[in-house]
Amino acid sequence: MTSEVIVDVQPKEISIALLEDKKLVEFQKEGRAEHFSVGNIYYAKVRKLMPGLNACFVNVGYERDSFLHYLDLGLNYRALSKYLELIGDGRRNNVPLTKAMGQETLEKEGSIQNFLKTGDEILVQIVKEPISTKGPRVTCDISFPGRFLVLVPFGDKISVSSKIKSGAERARLKQLLQSIKPKGFGVIIRTVAEGKRVAELDAELKVLVSRWESTIKRVVRARQSDQKLPILAFEETSRTVALLRDLFNPSYENIYVNDQDVFNEINDYVGIIAPDRKHIVKQYKGNVPIFDNFSVTKQIKTGFGRTVTYKHGAYMIIEHTEALHVVDINSGNRSKSADGQEANALDVNLGAADELARQLRLRDMGGIIVVDFIDMAQPESRQKLYERMVENMKNDRAKHNILPLSKFGLMQITRQRVRPAMDVHVEEACPTCNGTGTIKSSLLFTDTLENKIQFVTQNLGIKKLRLHVHPFVAAYINQGVFSLKRKWQMKYGLGLRVVPNQQLAYLQYIFYGPNGEEIDMKEAHEMK
Repeated sequence: MTSEVIVDVQPKEISIALLEDKKLVEFQKEGRAEHFSVGNIYYAKVRKLMPGLNACFVNVGYERDSFLHYLDLGLNYRALSKYLELIGDGRRNNVPLTKAMGQETLEKEGSIQNFLKTGDEILVQIVKEPISTKGPRVTCDISFPGRFLVLVPFGDKISVSSKIKSGAERARLKQLLQSIKPKGFGVIIRTVAEGKRVAELDAELKVLVSRWESTIKRVVRARQSDQKLPILAFEETSRTVALLRDLFNPSYENIYVNDQDVFNEINDYVGIIAPDRKHIVKQYKGNVPIFDNFSVTKQIKTGFGRTVTYKHGAYMIIEHTEALHVVDINSGNRSKSADGQEANALDVNLGAADELARQLRLRDMGGIIVVDFIDMAQPESRQKLYERMVENMKNDRAKHNILPLSKFGLMQITRQRVRPAMDVHVEEACPTCNGTGTIKSSLLFTDTLENKIQFVTQNLGIKKLRLHVHPFVAAYINQGVFSLKRKWQMKYGLGLRVVPNQQLAYLQYIFYGPNGEEIDMKEAHEMK
């Protein structure tokens, strides 16, 4: 299996698509102004204690306060609390972690009131994004994940991923880390560290330790200047790099990026974690939008939405509710199998299991998922479906649990939910009628475009444009030796490039200026 990552950087948002054998399996999108907050560390104040929940609310700057449960204080909370006490008002620099070590670990049965009170200043890390009406979830068990290792301050223990089965390799890795690990830090060795040399592990360990040191320096500066809390003490790497860190594997053939700055950022990161694979990072400079070029747009249009067709006319309906996700499997217009109803139901269900595993990753669906498969009478058929689902979910990085089919033919799946499910609206709103149901004649559309071009060139003084339109419209504008595009260029003396864009509706258009900025034609019309 080969994998490719496609990164589409737009003025307002960044989208990341992971393709396995050219098929879209993961998709992430976020606004340029937004931040991926899982992993961020804040120096913040306790806002309110909730004894009944054995928890408290901590203000980390979000609209809703973050939630900190007693069990999320972590076993080493006493050591962390002692360390924050030692750095005091910020006058003491470079306090070693060993000064705070030797504290008793936190007991499992305890009360948060014995450790915190309203107004206390604590160091917390976000482990779960705000979802729906809930604020983020935080922990005091601070950690710094890397490609091969996870650094845990105050841990002083070395753990090895259970997926590394070789006893000799586990012992080798433990011995290596014991010899290079600074005192006062614990380390979790990730699966991808298997077979790695000490130089690679040591280089990453130093980077992770430096992140902890810079975090404490920010806390010290905040105390020295009496800075208003909360403060962001450590910010997780960009969404693009964070995704690559968790996903990167040697089977990647290419990482395509259409933006120079993001290309440099990814190139530098891959150069650190895998110098021999740096050549796979490539900057895309094609005229067609990057997602259109790699058939990502079409897969997004067909992969999202309420109804998903997957095999020989069969389809599934996916409904999202506040409490859970419900999936209904239907055979559609599929013809009956010559082997009978049972074989037909099994075939449809197995195809649904393949597609559902992809959909869970693609939409990043979490929480409880209930699947209503087509009823099957034979126990062996039900067992075969369960085994197929378990096998398909092996590549899913999120923690999950799958139960066999119930007597009602329902399969229950729980999947770790770290951030809201990805919901892409594939229905296209009419860009010209705005819901009225009537539009101008399509034959007059090019006249509308010419009027817009005239206004932009003569009133706004812009002489270099990129016009994004539906591929059919682009073909019409570009056709012939003396095309409409050529006539507009000569008439208005401008540099015009017409770009076919599959994401646009039939009579939709977007103008971009010489620096890639979008020209708001609605505002331009109002100015006119």
